[in-house]
Amino acid sequence: MKQEILSRIQKKFPLVQKPFEVIADELGMREDEVLEILQAEKKANIIRQTSAIFDTKRLGYKSSLVAFKIPEEKINSAVKIINAHPGVSHNYERNHDFNIWFTMAVAPDSVLGLERTIQTLASLAEADDYIVLPTLKLFKINVKLNTTGKDEKKEEVKKVVHKDIELTPLHHKIIQRVQYDIDFVSEPFADIINDLDIDYETFFNTLQELQKAGVMRRFASILNHRKAGFNANAMVVWDIDETLGDAIGAKAAAFSAVSHCYLRPKYKNWPYNLFTMVHGKTTQETNAMIAEMAQEIESKDYMPLYSSKEFKKVRIEYFTPKFAEWEKKHATVA
Repeated sequence: MKQEILSRIQKKFPLVQKPFEVIADELGMREDEVLEILQAEKKANIIRQTSAIFDTKRLGYKSSLVAFKIPEEKINSAVKIINAHPGVSHNYERNHDFNIWFTMAVAPDSVLGLERTIQTLASLAEADDYIVLPTLKLFKINVKLNTTGKDEKKEEVKKVVHKDIELTPLHHKIIQRVQYDIDFVSEPFADIINDLDIDYETFFNTLQELQKAGVMRRFASILNHRKAGFNANAMVVWDIDETLGDAIGAKAAAFSAVSHCYLRPKYKNWPYNLFTMVHGKTTQETNAMIAEMAQEIESKDYMPLYSSKEFKKVRIEYFTPKFAEWEKKHATVA
């Protein structure tokens, strides 16, 4: 039953006053039993965070995947410099000459902007070279680890058309609160309701507005991959024909083991433009899935990049002064 609960909170977290009561009713359990299991999984670090997941771009932030080429002896100092930026949410060492891979975002009111911020970080980290890999097209972003073993190998990835929205002060207040981890208690949103002096109907209606507008991708739990038993997670990069990008990207995104799928630019020193994150419990399982994908994906070449070290994996804190403080401190470098 534990695996069913973990599957449920990853896919569609109930946005109601008592969400764990809803889950308990669905599974024929008591609310306190569900909470006890979730509290234990949180304590064991199986569950990394349960919160709203936002679309950085829809919030006005500019972002990109970035790869640095850092000399081995300088990796530790470079990682400290990179991780100190509040817009860096993920940072890994991978098995390639471009060895340090991180996601980078800058705030809507950034003075430096994305390119100059990356240039500044490259200078501070003493990178020998770097590539900037912004998203040209997003095919899929949905981290749902198959904890039950019942999921199909393929899944339908629905295309969603989002409504335009003008964010109000209330939207911003709620975004600032729901981006953080909730407690596993009967009414996890009670403090937000009380602090903002609003009712539950207003709160959940606002979240629905944000989701329909694509500002909030979803509200869900994210598991710690390795703690949950998924120890072999590869970023597989593919060299595909750009004119067939839409069709090939959709084909790759349909694999359930793929959590992220993007089309990114090519460079003279980097020929790969389709990026897929593939998750498996063992390297053998992941490699088998990659081989299966390779039979269906038309590519000139592909390469699995496994992470040898995880240096940072957090959620970006939106609408905080940390971004401006970092820029003020490093303005002279830029």
